[in-house]
Amino acid sequence: MADRTGSARRPARDRATPPATGPLGAVAARIEAATPAGRDRGADALRALAIAGVVTGHWLVTAWTPGTGGTVRVSSPLAYMPWLTPVSWVLQTLAVFFFVGGYAAERSLRSAAGYGVWARARMRRLLRPVGPPVLVWAGAAAGLALGGMPVGSVRSLVQPTAGPLWFLAVFAALTAATPLLRAAPLAVAGSAAAVVLTTDVIRFGPGGPSWPGWVNVVAGWLVPYALGVAWARGALASRRAAAGLLAAGAAGTAALVVWAGYPASMVGVTGAKVSNLGPPTLAVVCFGIAQTGLALLVREPLARLARRPRVWAAVALVNLSAMTVFLWHQTVLAAAALAALRFGGVPGLVETPTGPAWLAHRLAWLPLLAVLLTLVALVTRAGGRFRGGRTAEG
Repeated sequence: MADRTGSARRPARDRATPPATGPLGAVAARIEAATPAGRDRGADALRALAIAGVVTGHWLVTAWTPGTGGTVRVSSPLAYMPWLTPVSWVLQTLAVFFFVGGYAAERSLRSAAGYGVWARARMRRLLRPVGPPVLVWAGAAAGLALGGMPVGSVRSLVQPTAGPLWFLAVFAALTAATPLLRAAPLAVAGSAAAVVLTTDVIRFGPGGPSWPGWVNVVAGWLVPYALGVAWARGALASRRAAAGLLAAGAAGTAALVVWAGYPASMVGVTGAKVSNLGPPTLAVVCFGIAQTGLALLVREPLARLARRPRVWAAVALVNLSAMTVFLWHQTVLAAAALAALRFGGVPGLVETPTGPAWLAHRLAWLPLLAVLLTLVALVTRAGGRFRGGRTAEG
């Protein structure tokens, strides 16, 4: 079987796959056998890590503080424990997702029968998973409001679950615009960074309005996306280019935080005057550039690791359910918090995140949240099956 880039499936004798042992080994062997030889396993592994980072990060920085009469408000542990800020440097991986997204879109467009067919297929895969979580939370919000929960508490529970929709809207828009980026993707990335710089100067200047910053919602994420298109078209192939992106992005981020007053956290913090993500700032764009450089440097080691059948099975399955996982992960957390409200608060779920005890409690909940999210992904994919290793390039 050939993948969408025209690569033939690798013969079984060339895979050097160890014999499968047990049910998990058998599943891994089937996925390995169904994977085309041309799969870029390094890119797929990067995308899986990006999804894992976003999910884990959101689960660690989203908290609810209980109030009187069963009320609740959303809060952030970073507001109480700023020493956790370096965690945001590790787990804020949205730029990597956009970077691999641009790479994947360009790779698939190259072999598509036509833009219309390609765009419809991409939009269908991106937007199809949206309906169920939207319906679930529309019904839940209505039910909670009718049940007497204050509007503010309903908003605090629903708002984090709706957050992923902005990401999907921007990602879909950039995907649709991929053909416009192909001629000069590096120039597009540089121009988008200049737009972010300009809007930041305007909105952070004396008496500057805040609304121009929302231009950065598109321009900020266009930078890594365009870099991904450039990567797919053969640019950024050298280690020198990757190291340059890492060094320049890291230096720019450090300079903006230390000397320009940008927040050190790469995620929003409840109550903070400025968020690096809402909307994206020049600091988070520089940080994303550093992440793309690092991603290019680790791609080959990740590709070698992903040649192990069990590792590849995990990577492939995460990629296949990427949109489902992204759209549902905050719903799983919010549903757990809603259940905890029946008890007036549960450590790590509905509890003011004031110290290390909260962090320990939340970490203890992560395995259960992961199991629940896996069950959601399995249910939403019921009746489906692995098809030809269609992951980051598909």
